[in-house]
Order: sequence, then C-alpha cells, then structure tokens
Amino acid sequence: MKKRHERWMTEQGRIYKDEAEKEKRYTIFKDNVEMIESFNRATDKPYKLGINQFADLTNQEFKLRNKFKSHVCSDTTLFKYQNISAVPATMDWREKGAVTPIKDQGQCGCCWAFSAVAATEGIAQITTGKLISLSEQELVDCDVNGQDQGCNGGLMDDAFGFIQSNGGLTSESNYGYVGSDGTCNKKKESNHAATITGYEDVPANSESSLLKAVANQPVSVAIDAGGSDFQFYSSGVFTGECGTELDHGVTAVGYGIADDGITKYWIVKNSWGESWGEEGYIRMQRDIEAKEGLCGIAMEASYPTAAE
Repeated sequence: MKKRHERWMTEQGRIYKDEAEKEKRYTIFKDNVEMIESFNRATDKPYKLGINQFADLTNQEFKLRNKFKSHVCSDTTLFKYQNISAVPATMDWREKGAVTPIKDQGQCGCCWAFSAVAATEGIAQITTGKLISLSEQELVDCDVNGQDQGCNGGLMDDAFGFIQSNGGLTSESNYGYVGSDGTCNKKKESNHAATITGYEDVPANSESSLLKAVANQPVSVAIDAGGSDFQFYSSGVFTGECGTELDHGVTAVGYGIADDGITKYWIVKNSWGESWGEEGYIRMQRDIEAKEGLCGIAMEASYPTAAE
C-alpha cells in the first residue's frame, strides 16, 4: 500500500510539506483505497469507484471544495420548452458538436462558472454552428458585483445575467484559466466570442421538464456532489447515496438508457479533469421516485437563451 501511495503521489504530482503530513495523507489514502476495493467487489451495483485525484482527502475535506451557492428558483419564470410533447429517446450533445473538451477547475471553487460556460458554449454552437471554448476566468475575475465570488463560489443564473448584461463572453484562448481569483482584464473582456439574450429556470423538481430542456440544449444543473461514492465515481450509471444539499454546479449534456434497456440516465459534464469518472463525465440515474431527481439534479436547473 505504501508503494501504491508513492506511485499515486508521482502520478498526481503530489508533494507534502513534511513527513507527518505524508503519514496522515497515507492513512487517508489507505482507508479510501480499502473502501473503494471493498465497494467494487460487490456485484450488485451498476457503477464502479476508482482511485482518483481525491484519494488522499477525507470526505469532509472533499466536500469543502464544492462551492455552489444555492438559490430558490421562482415559479413564475418563462419556460420556453413547456409545451413540447415529444422528445428523442436519447440525446448526446457531444455527438452534435455542442460540447467542448473536459476542463479542470483545480483548487478554485468556481464550478458555477464552468457550468454556466458549458451551457453557453452549447447554445452558442446550436445557434451559430461554431463551437468556441469560452472563458471561465472572465467570470471569476469580472463577475464580482453580485452573488458570484470567484473561487469562493457562485451560481449559474448570476453568471448568465452577467454574460447578458456584459454583451457576451470572451474566448478561453483570449482569457485563459489560471484557477485563482484575479483582477478583471477589461481589454480582454471586451472582446466577445459569444452572446446570450437571457436565461430561464427549468420548473423545479420536474425531471420531465428537465428532459424537455436537455433535449434542446445543454443545461446547467446543481447537484449534491458531497458523497464519498461521488468523490470516487469512475464508471457506470451512478445510483449511489445522495442528498439534496446542492453544492456543485455541472452541466447536463444529454440522456440515455443503459445497456440493460431499463435504467435511464443523464449525461453530466463535470469540471474535475478527465481522470475523474468516465473521462470527466458521469452518467446519473434518471427518472427516480424522488421529485428532486438523484442528488437534486432537478431542483435548480437553468439554461441561457440566444437570439433565434
């Protein structure tokens, strides 16, 4: 196990400040590996766990990374997909060219920015036919006058509001991600690569409404990503223990049905790099009994709108 920890440290580029810290992290690593291997021995679960970049963190430490700020969706907002009656049986916006490669937020608690950007990249591609990777760093540095506070958290609706009032968002290549709070670069910010006309909330606690929205564009969703099974998810359809303490912003980019022909799932783009989950994605069980959806995925979904 010590050798495995050393090898993992090398792979992750992890350096500890002293022997005491290394010993403490080794103990946590060992406990996590044992838990993961014990879980994977069970044959009755439709998903597997894996040893990833969070393997030397306790679940409590891992939870502290998630900084989504929850808000109450109003029931009076417009929902333009309300009257859609038929949706495709499956949808994957990656296959339709509306999803950029997986990104990694690193140590900065700005999941909200990555979620909002992914949804904006999606609608921009659907509207213009061009897929452009947009700048999360612009949101981190410049969207600071409301609820959004860079690496200390924020929410997607406020990010959409900023993009709209700002006249657009610049590209990743123009305003690259550094993973920490910085000063807004007005010159870079003024060079817009994509625009939106506004945003709408999906009616809360309705997976059927969320389905209508995701059938038409990638959608920002908030989830409870604090469970240890979520921390170490590696493959399969996630059906794990989940609360509804929304703490993480991600993007629903499709949905499908598992090979068993029964289990339905959401395709969710995360911002923890390609080494987490299914090359950066998670398939989460869809159409569960609880109206909030698994991990609260149907509680606070929203999407940007673009000029038709």
